[in-house]
Amino acid sequence: MEGEWFIGVVVPARNEAPFIRNVLETIPENVDCIVVVNDGSTDGTSDEIQAAECASNLIELRLDGQGVGAAIDAGHQALLAHFEGPFVSVVMAGDGQMNPEDLRTLIAPVISGHCDHAKGNRFAHVDGVGAMPKHRQMASKILSAATTLASGQRIKDPQCGYTATSHEVLREWDWQRSWKGYGYPNFWLVQLAKAGWRIKEIPVQSVYGREQSGIRRLKFFTSVGMMLAIEHHRRNFSWLFNRNVTPHTLFAFIAYVIGWISLLPFISTDVEREIVARGLHPVFLTLFAWLVAHFFDRTATAMVRELRINAKARQET
Repeated sequence: MEGEWFIGVVVPARNEAPFIRNVLETIPENVDCIVVVNDGSTDGTSDEIQAAECASNLIELRLDGQGVGAAIDAGHQALLAHFEGPFVSVVMAGDGQMNPEDLRTLIAPVISGHCDHAKGNRFAHVDGVGAMPKHRQMASKILSAATTLASGQRIKDPQCGYTATSHEVLREWDWQRSWKGYGYPNFWLVQLAKAGWRIKEIPVQSVYGREQSGIRRLKFFTSVGMMLAIEHHRRNFSWLFNRNVTPHTLFAFIAYVIGWISLLPFISTDVEREIVARGLHPVFLTLFAWLVAHFFDRTATAMVRELRINAKARQET
């Protein structure tokens, strides 16, 4: 416990028998409850969970292989039922890739009220990304650019699943729409930005050992890329029908439409014809339009965030 805040930790685990016991036994003593979500493990993961000696209250939930996103959702919801007062829910992977010593730093801005969702940034840590494989570093940078576009704000390490989330976010979260598989950090970041929640990245250590990822790269990039594209447009368009719509949202929408029109071969505009006449490809207009759209989109995202902050301040006075 920190001050008046309870601390809960959600540990998604699938076939993590070699690592899970050490993960649980090294979680800091100030944690009040640990929820391990055993998502269809077929090895000795459950035995290792039961054998772990933890200072915290330990709860094991079992799913039938529904996906890491579903497992984390189940853990968050278990903490919602467990705690009555304010709490922060921390996600730590069951494969030992997250340093428990970073937990206190990660939860600090949430408890102090400086953000609603803190997430780890391995690239900002003093030790750098350490033994992170080169292909993962490249993938993280590509997904950083895609998630930044989709969420309307700068995200430097979207794939780091080491997060701390306020109970206020969890009590408003739409669990029916939540993303169930890999790519859940990206989905959360877009939805958090859409609702105006404050996101803060915190330096955390990059830990790599004998663990192996179960991600199939092509399938992952295809599904997550499609999800980001769809959720990006859902977020931007939904704000047009919000009573707090700002001119920046409208300008972003218009710029996005211009960009899409420029890509469609059966639609030709005077601007596009003029660009072609000057020897430039229509894709130039698309990229320029989307760059302008992203500028207005980021401004609109900041204004939506400010509206939530102001509304909360009015409720507290």
